[in-house]
Amino acid sequence: MDKLFTSLLLTTAASGGQADAAAGGGISMLFSLGFMVIIFAVMYFLMIRPQKKKEKAVKAMLDALKVGDRVLTIGGIYGTVTGVKDDQIIIAVGTQKTVMNMARWAIKSVEDAPLENDASPEV
Repeated sequence: MDKLFTSLLLTTAASGGQADAAAGGGISMLFSLGFMVIIFAVMYFLMIRPQKKKEKAVKAMLDALKVGDRVLTIGGIYGTVTGVKDDQIIIAVGTQKTVMNMARWAIKSVEDAPLENDASPEV
């Protein structure tokens, strides 16, 4: 009878320990899920959100292009906008005003200051 009681006591203690471990596993899983959410939020605010703001600024700059703007293309060419179509920009480059057709997305930035090589040549 003592052996039966001892074995019953050990079985009950072992099953109670498993219940505690299962409850601890649930809490551990909850912390892991919370940590993943925090990591995603940090990545969003440090990487994704600034990229979207930059894309929005570039789109606004491209939409605001007008004749007479000084631009820099992604190929490193400086020029003056002489015409604007739907998806094309026509720019004049250099002192001889060479005309180039460019895709609108190929404009990197709008420059504020005139360039030295666009001034009329001095004789």
